[in-house]
Amino acid sequence: MNSFQLTRTLDEDAAETALRADVLHGLTHTPKVLPPKWFYDARGSELFEEITRLPEYYPTRAEREILLERAREIAAESGARTLVELGSGSSEKTRHLIEAMPALDTYVPVDVSESALRGAATALLADHPGLRVHALLADFTSALQLPDSPGPRLVVFLGGTIGNLLPPERAVFLASVRAMLSPGDALLMGTDLVKDEAVLVTAYDDARGVTAEFNKNVLAVINRELDADFHTADFEHVAVWNREQEWIEMRLRARSEVTVKVRALDLAVPFAEGEEILTEVSAKFRQEGVRKELAAAGLELTQWWTDAAGRFALSLSVAEGPVGRS
Repeated sequence: MNSFQLTRTLDEDAAETALRADVLHGLTHTPKVLPPKWFYDARGSELFEEITRLPEYYPTRAEREILLERAREIAAESGARTLVELGSGSSEKTRHLIEAMPALDTYVPVDVSESALRGAATALLADHPGLRVHALLADFTSALQLPDSPGPRLVVFLGGTIGNLLPPERAVFLASVRAMLSPGDALLMGTDLVKDEAVLVTAYDDARGVTAEFNKNVLAVINRELDADFHTADFEHVAVWNREQEWIEMRLRARSEVTVKVRALDLAVPFAEGEEILTEVSAKFRQEGVRKELAAAGLELTQWWTDAAGRFALSLSVAEGPVGRS
């Protein structure tokens, strides 16, 4: 019999509280900064889906290629009976794994959107009789208490989202993932790889301007939620490759001197001409660097798969004992 359960770990006002804190801190910081998670209201999610279909934006296609080719191998290597997906969204890509796991007992999607969790669960349960879905309404960057379910567990973190975290944040995040796991449990993680600068920059600055609209959507979110008066035309989208750090930076640059009011915070934010807000960092990786970061968290890299063009990688790493769940 199909089974669906949802556990809430976020208060109803958690998103509003977090947005207020992030905007107050970020727009009074030098240099100004906003976390990329605030791109993703309904419009932002639509824009990102459009981005994934652009010819310049290769990561989604490259990751899907690996999943289609390696799903059965991933299933066999992990032996997973519980699949945990962090930032699950629509769970579309994860379907390739679920279909390759006939022994899968429980799927645990983790997301901040209840509607996304319920929609994905309804679709999956229609196609997979007998699968149990225990959704967690939670922020995956916080410590998670996973539901009881049979092992081994495979935690899945796709899309290259790990690259949006700065190195100290990645260390904390990977340690928190390791704390969820027992020895023999595994992590499947997507990482975009270092490549030609021109390929990287155009992936984040497409000819049609969809990524520019996506970047500016964070201003629309602040306008709506915090009664601000950003004019998106006052800012231009900028994407640059930071060679030293090996990451893409997305920024919003003021076209002229302007002052923005954020009325809900009783805040006036002055911008000089050319002043920027850093809205996203997207780190690119090399295999040895990924291995070292995983090892520092107590995870041993055991498999490394790339697409045919070597643009993107999925890594499978296994939890080393004895730290982990009881």
